[in-house]
Amino acid sequence: MRRVGIFGWGVVAPRSRNIEAFEKNLASAESWLSAFQGFGPNNFLVGNPEFDFSEYKPWIDARFPATRFAQLEKKMGMPTKMAIGSFIQALGQNPGLEQELQGLGPRAHVYVGTGLGDLPTIHDITLGLHRAQRRWDRFWAAPERNSALRRWQETREPLTGMPPDPATVDPAELDVAEEAWWHFWAGQSPELREYLAEQKEIEGLGVEGGNVESAKLAVIKEKRTRNQRLQKKWNAPEPPWNAVPADILWNIHNTPASQISMMGKITGMTFAPVAACSSFGYGLKLALDAIRRGDAKAVVMGMTDPPPHELTVGGFYNARVVSADGAVSKPLTQLRGTHVAGGSVVWILGDLEHFTSKGFKPLGMEPVTVGVTADADHIITPSKEGPTVAIHEALQSAGVTPAEVGSWDLHATATPGDYLEMETLRAVLPETVLVTARKGTFGHGMGAGGGWELTAQYLGYARGQVFPTPLTEAELNKEIGRVHGRYVFDKAVAAPQGCAGKLSMGVGGINACVISRPWR
Repeated sequence: MRRVGIFGWGVVAPRSRNIEAFEKNLASAESWLSAFQGFGPNNFLVGNPEFDFSEYKPWIDARFPATRFAQLEKKMGMPTKMAIGSFIQALGQNPGLEQELQGLGPRAHVYVGTGLGDLPTIHDITLGLHRAQRRWDRFWAAPERNSALRRWQETREPLTGMPPDPATVDPAELDVAEEAWWHFWAGQSPELREYLAEQKEIEGLGVEGGNVESAKLAVIKEKRTRNQRLQKKWNAPEPPWNAVPADILWNIHNTPASQISMMGKITGMTFAPVAACSSFGYGLKLALDAIRRGDAKAVVMGMTDPPPHELTVGGFYNARVVSADGAVSKPLTQLRGTHVAGGSVVWILGDLEHFTSKGFKPLGMEPVTVGVTADADHIITPSKEGPTVAIHEALQSAGVTPAEVGSWDLHATATPGDYLEMETLRAVLPETVLVTARKGTFGHGMGAGGGWELTAQYLGYARGQVFPTPLTEAELNKEIGRVHGRYVFDKAVAAPQGCAGKLSMGVGGINACVISRPWR
């Protein structure tokens, strides 16, 4: 079986603009969480990534036309920008990596996915569309521009599908009632149909004769001119279809992967693995498999998720898994809930023999295997069976016995699920295993979170230690303490002998268990 090494890595995380800051911060037991700025005043803490895309401008300017950075800055959402930043960091870990990835042609792949996708971009565009639709409907529902409404006002006869008059509804429902009323009457407006008939004629202009490229540009210009005249004639607001920027297309789930392939001029297979909170482990398995099959010599693999947003914080809160009391909720303690976080992590994995023969040096630890399973049970509450099978699959594939596992990093979200996770772990592993849980440090980073936790594990072992966590011994939940007694608290400890394990459990019952070992 081909061995695989990590030859580059980059991180964007709370308090950590790059991999160097990430490693430095891990030496402290402090939490990296901060107050959430959404909703106005509130009691949520989150993990806000520290990131400035302009730091990567010199690198991009040295390789692309001067307009490229501005294009990325304007059109790309934060998940894509953070992924690009992490990739550029990763290239710097071993000189010559960039050229090697390019030289591998189709044998260099890019697997960069997400847990959530670019929800902030979708949110902002959706709000813009909603406001434009509201203005549009209100304009065409005004009696002076709607002869159908003027006729109805004379008779007041009920019409099929007509919503309640806003004047008759409870004030608490007024905004919804107004929108429904305006939308209905805009649909009845003969004047709007006249407008649309004129626009249809404009949009019907096509390219005819001559040079196709120059003719196309002429048609685009003519359409723009005529549409401006149409708007002026009716004094109408912008149509709602003009309120949806193409950025909605430029920021779909595979965009971070495709942009990294463009930044690095990597021409092999490129796509986005998506598996909720287990995404990093799933991506790692796909990368290991591709290299061991010989499909790839190298895989740029990672995850990226947006900064905490009202949609994610509110959604997690109403799923009853987020703490909302303004204090850090640490795994394995009072089980009040987790904290939403955002950021990215990118690894460059390669065939160990191929890369070391060229002088590249592997980082951290050796990723040996990943066991993946599905609970096929509950939408959010993990089962015992699914994670247990994932752990057994990983140990068996790695040729490792439970007694050979020295340390283990939990998924542990500071919810009641922590207790079940520890019971599951102890059903497989002995009491000697040293356990860590890090979501009290940087929060729950969804797809990126598992990558942060693994990177922290690998960085620690490279130093011969396990980094501290914010957990103090006195805070350990007593019931969880009865299940297992050996944890990493707020002081670093020596890395134990043997392999290291890491479990992630994603929404929908998606499990990934990673087994790694120190470099021999």
